[in-house]
Amino acid sequence: MPRVIKLLPLLVILLALALGGGYRYWETRLEAPLDIASPTLYEVPAGAGFHRVIADLAAQGIIADDWAYRLLIRLEPGAVPDLHPGEYRLTPGMTGREMLGLLDRHEVVTYPLTVPEGWTFAQMRAALDEAVKLEHRTRGLSDAEVMAMLGREGKHPEGRFFPDTYRYRKGVSDLEILDQAMRRMDAMLEEAWAGRDEGLPIETPYEALILASLVERETGVPEERRRIAGVFVRRLERGMRLQTDPTVIYGMGDDYDGNITRADLRAATPYNTYVIDGLPPTPIALPGRAALEAAVSPAEGKALYFVARGDGSHHFSRSLREHNNAVNRYIRNR
Repeated sequence: MPRVIKLLPLLVILLALALGGGYRYWETRLEAPLDIASPTLYEVPAGAGFHRVIADLAAQGIIADDWAYRLLIRLEPGAVPDLHPGEYRLTPGMTGREMLGLLDRHEVVTYPLTVPEGWTFAQMRAALDEAVKLEHRTRGLSDAEVMAMLGREGKHPEGRFFPDTYRYRKGVSDLEILDQAMRRMDAMLEEAWAGRDEGLPIETPYEALILASLVERETGVPEERRRIAGVFVRRLERGMRLQTDPTVIYGMGDDYDGNITRADLRAATPYNTYVIDGLPPTPIALPGRAALEAAVSPAEGKALYFVARGDGSHHFSRSLREHNNAVNRYIRNR
């Protein structure tokens, strides 16, 4: 018995060394690089728990010592990541610890969807349909059905979605992108309308949205937007027809082949501003913030006409005679 008592401290030391060595070996397994030779996407399924993810990573050969990760629950429960579904980009040289941190920070891979200013709603929907990582809930539905799903039943969709670059993770639905873009346009339009100039010949935010879409489609030159809006506003104030080609094109729909004829300018469509008075019934495109601001704060001046120079900019005229001369210079001669 005395011999056992004498050996007890030694046994305790040996046990401590064994435990310490085991702990350090466990740590080295977690600090070991992942077994990947190139960047790899790993997807955490919705509702997956930590054990399932570790088993999946081991089955795919990304980690070798799955036992070391399972011990986290007992040895370091605070280091077990709070899992969030989505794709995660694992890179060569990344350690197990770094991977756990990536999962815990919810740094999912995201993809961009860019909706340029001046696109139509049809173009936006086509881009959504082509986004392979999205969940497609609206594909094949009519515009009216989509608007009903967004809680805007009976509303025309054109112009109601803000053009921007939206980032999404795999599994997000196209309906979520549309809802986000719609709410952003609501906010942008509300902000623009609150800062509008007094005495404008438009009475509602929706009319401002329609006017902004005309400005957006007429020019992409930033310094011209307010001048274009000023021409439209002065024509509305004088009871002159707007006579803007983009509305004619929008009204032609799929019949537009890149050219506008005299017959097209005389065609009686709800959007032909060579025929109708005032604004068209709806927007004709998705206007950006600058176009919204131009519509509610147009530039002062006396110009009533403008014509494209052919380089993206426009020549502005105060009289019909000056305008006809500009047309001869920039269009007929060209």
